[in-house]
Amino acid sequence: MGYTDKTVFSFSIKDKAAYRKITDAFKKQRKGATVADIAAQTALPLNTIRELVPVAADEYSGRLEVTESGEILYSFPQGFTSKYRGFRAGLRKFTDKVLEGMKIAGTLLFKVWIMVMLVGYFVLFMLIALAALAVSVASNSSNSDNRSEGRGGGGLFLAGSIFDLIIRIWFYSELTKAVDRSFNGRYYTGENSRPKGKPLYKAIFSFIFGDGDPNGDWTAKEKQAIIAYIQANQGVISLPEYMVLTGCTPTEAEQGLSACCVEFSGLPEVTEEGTLVYRFDELLLRADRRDRSFGGSSPVKRLKHFSSNPTKMNLWFSVINGVNLIFGGYFLFNALSTGPLTTQAQFDAASYLYKITYALSEVVVDNPLPLIVVGLGVVPLIFSLLFWFIPSLRYFFTKQENETIKLDNLRKIGYGVMWSRPQGITVNDIKADRPECQPKNLSAAQNQVIKEMGSYSIPEVGLDTGGNPNYTFPELEREKQALSKYRASINPEASSLGSTVFDSNA
Repeated sequence: MGYTDKTVFSFSIKDKAAYRKITDAFKKQRKGATVADIAAQTALPLNTIRELVPVAADEYSGRLEVTESGEILYSFPQGFTSKYRGFRAGLRKFTDKVLEGMKIAGTLLFKVWIMVMLVGYFVLFMLIALAALAVSVASNSSNSDNRSEGRGGGGLFLAGSIFDLIIRIWFYSELTKAVDRSFNGRYYTGENSRPKGKPLYKAIFSFIFGDGDPNGDWTAKEKQAIIAYIQANQGVISLPEYMVLTGCTPTEAEQGLSACCVEFSGLPEVTEEGTLVYRFDELLLRADRRDRSFGGSSPVKRLKHFSSNPTKMNLWFSVINGVNLIFGGYFLFNALSTGPLTTQAQFDAASYLYKITYALSEVVVDNPLPLIVVGLGVVPLIFSLLFWFIPSLRYFFTKQENETIKLDNLRKIGYGVMWSRPQGITVNDIKADRPECQPKNLSAAQNQVIKEMGSYSIPEVGLDTGGNPNYTFPELEREKQALSKYRASINPEASSLGSTVFDSNA
């Protein structure tokens, strides 16, 4: 039976995101899971999980099993149907769905608006040019308007050239072929075999703002890799191992491990040999004993791409925007320099396309000048400038961010080589065989990685047979031995959950 409307069930927006992660993690568990198991899947702090897991157990009628170690196993044999079914609970869920739908719709409308601005103004200016051509042809054929002579011929040529360019852009650009593009650039002829291309509004949005951060969830993934490594290694991790997993410098690694101690109840300890280690006993209290550490390595960050569009498509977007920029600048300049055409002398002195547009606008409004200044001048001009400025700025920052990503990935490789084999390391041992690990100045980056490790463990420098410097890290070797001895002294049974002593469903 559902709870009444008086049931209080609410938490902050931040907790809602964490709560959703926790329930999603439980949905993947076939058997019971501990707080440590959920931390391994969600990378959420232990305190947050301890706070929200009982809420989930209450809402979804969870099963609680207390083991001999005192740890609680949570499971949901009845599924994830909420017991909160009153008016307020239903209204809350409905409101959440409406807000989420509004967010999606708002994003879609914004993308469509950008497309309408680019293509809409392009079509509008094409129609204006077409109207100017029609008026010019009619005027020349009837020989009834002498005011079009002189400057009219130049205006006609300009309008004809622009119109010809527009026609070429529109009918021969990649825009009309995007829906038929296959993976190798060829085009299918079969009606049912052609793959669908990216919608135009998405392609334009991709050109301006890109396709999102490919490493948007990197923080969570990195924490999951760290937790998995700790769980696979007796609940212990050292600073060099953290450096290998994250690509952090020694200073950054110290700060990162301190934060991990706060989030996952870790404690620094010193071994008999004087080596500092970080111990996370609570992360070992888990039901899932699988090793998810991938051999002590973590995935590399992916490079950011400017756009997923073909280069030719982005080029045509730039050309179309350039046409809008030219038209917008033209109308704004003429509107400000010529102003309203109230006399015959002003009309004769005006440029051809401007006076035709002014005359056509008089059919719509009594005073066309504000319409031309704002609608055909300011708005398309500002939009066109931003259409180029934002991608240009993003391109600059993307290059810088990619260099940082490459260096971080190279650090992982270099630190891993030095930690696995601390003796006789050369620069060439830090191999970067993937684009994601190749900074612009690779040699300087390789030397930087060795110096960074040297700031933590001072190396002994010698020369190999070719006269190149090689580095030996005796302190790293001693630290590895001390760490191995320390882990061997830990009793695995100490983290065993034991058998169930209490079952809420019994």
